[in-house]
Amino acid sequence: MAGDVFRIILAIILPPLGVFLEVGLGKHFWINVILTILGYIPGIIHAVWVIAKK
Repeated sequence: MAGDVFRIILAIILPPLGVFLEVGLGKHFWINVILTILGYIPGIIHAVWVIAKK
């Protein structure tokens, strides 16, 4: 639980980093990079979703 809180905080600061710590360099990481480039908020939403899903 404490690890998830840490990852969510990282996901708010830098969304791809939070996703990377959760799933590594998989498809969700690259999707998050693209979403973060297109808009910071979609990157955060996706990152929190990926972290909460696991």
